[in-house]
Amino acid sequence: MMTKIRAAITGVHGYLPEYILTNEELSKMVDTTDEWIMKMIGIKERRILKGEGKGTSDLGAAAVKGLLERHIPHQKKLIF
Repeated sequence: MMTKIRAAITGVHGYLPEYILTNEELSKMVDTTDEWIMKMIGIKERRILKGEGKGTSDLGAAAVKGLLERHIPHQKKLIF
């Protein structure tokens, strides 16, 4: 007989890169307009992670750090 696993999500957190690429900026790079992007895709801006060697793991690490800082406030220093 299998034992029931009991777990609960007690906290969530996220992270967004600081750099924001707007439709206006994008329209200067490629042949498009803010109106077309809004009509076809429905977004005004997107967040871009900048920096040599940066990747999705950096986004995850920043989110985890924020989660721990929020839910373990007595922790003075987190090492990442």
